[in-house]
Amino acid sequence: MSGRAWGVLLVLCGAIFLEGADVAMLSVALPSIRAGLGLTTGELQWVMSAYVLGYGGFMLLGGRAADLFGRRRMFLLPLAVFLVFSGLGGLAGDGWTLVLARFVTGACAAFMTPAGLSVITTGFPAGRQRTKALLVYSGTAGGGFSAGLVVGGLLAAAGWRWVFFAPVVVAALVLAAGLPLIPRTRGPRPARTGLDLSGALTVTGGLLLCVLAVERATHVPLAQTLATLTASLALLFAFVRIERRSPAPLVRPGILRTPSLVRANLTGLLFSAGFFGFQFIAVLYLRELRGWSTLHTSLAMLAMGADAVLAPVLTPRLVRRFGNTRVILGGLLLTVVAYAAFLPLGTDRAYAAMFPSLLLIGVAFALVHGPLTIVATDGIAAREQGVAGGLLYTSFQFGAALGLSAATAVATAAAGGGDLLGAYRTALLVPLLAAVLATLVAPRNRPRRAAPEPRGLTPPKPALCGPGTRARRGGWGCGRR
Repeated sequence: MSGRAWGVLLVLCGAIFLEGADVAMLSVALPSIRAGLGLTTGELQWVMSAYVLGYGGFMLLGGRAADLFGRRRMFLLPLAVFLVFSGLGGLAGDGWTLVLARFVTGACAAFMTPAGLSVITTGFPAGRQRTKALLVYSGTAGGGFSAGLVVGGLLAAAGWRWVFFAPVVVAALVLAAGLPLIPRTRGPRPARTGLDLSGALTVTGGLLLCVLAVERATHVPLAQTLATLTASLALLFAFVRIERRSPAPLVRPGILRTPSLVRANLTGLLFSAGFFGFQFIAVLYLRELRGWSTLHTSLAMLAMGADAVLAPVLTPRLVRRFGNTRVILGGLLLTVVAYAAFLPLGTDRAYAAMFPSLLLIGVAFALVHGPLTIVATDGIAAREQGVAGGLLYTSFQFGAALGLSAATAVATAAAGGGDLLGAYRTALLVPLLAAVLATLVAPRNRPRRAAPEPRGLTPPKPALCGPGTRARRGGWGCGRR
């Protein structure tokens, strides 16, 4: 790649690094935020879920906007808004103000991320160069997550508000570098109906109500849960109707006929649900049941950041040798083993017994995330790369919100008798089940059909050739070696 291409990739990696670090820093600071603002477990879950719902809910709109209004504009402008609202989150005086700030920053990431991904999938030539760029890009997200675990622990020890102020500095640096480097692209001039706002609002509302219903299922009447789920399904049904009738839909219905894209999205949703549900419960277990400090917990969770090293180094080699789908399947099987091995929790369990599970989860992330991105966008037309990336990241973020809410609901229900250890152990069944389901729906290699032989030219059986000769290609007689 040229020097400018590397510069563009570094800017995009800086943005996805920021996204990974932001999520990780918040995850280890959650108990400190709970203590500082007096939040319940359900309210604390919404600090995380608000971000991923804003992220996942507006991702499709972000992908469509990148295709219509230009990838440069849809990358840099949301990055600037992300910077502002991240700082406002650090100034929040109550839980719901913080939740609102997190929702807006998540929505900004929803525009920024598919724009950055489509810069790679349209600006880098297909083949080895694009594959390398995508794997480096995905691996950088893991690096951000790893760095965020350590930095978040240090910042939360000084004061949880610094967890929101630190991303302001990183965002400012990425913005300053991106202004001269991100190329301008000429896309189709958007018509007045080019941006499907009604579709974006209905899908966001549907996802929000679905997560709300799951999170509140254990402590509200059944009738209320069913009513919330019904409203969620009604909004999602309205979204489907809108997309079918819209002259410029967020998701062209025909794109969902691509089997690899559908399987990749289902896998991403379940994989993300397991990953975030596990992380949420593991942090609460270490901090509130074991009494570990914020820094001690962040260092303990650092093993999950193994993908930062493995994704750009090991994953490309495995993909070249075994293919994307086999590497994805191997990573998913590792998550099943890791979650199952972590289940026998105890109040005095040694970290050495937990470390293999945490390490395997990091390895699995390196094997799944990058190749899954390649499978989801492979074979999609350039004009719909933003939408394809938006679909995948919508699945990731909705899965994260769903996994968080499901794990929270199970832990809350199981803790009714005051047994926190039993509650956390029961809640860990959620990521295990998600990992098993992800393994079952993972993308598969489609067997290639052999090309039919032309009539009248069926080759004979291979000739029995003597010493110093060999059968010619196709079996037509013998020739010299």
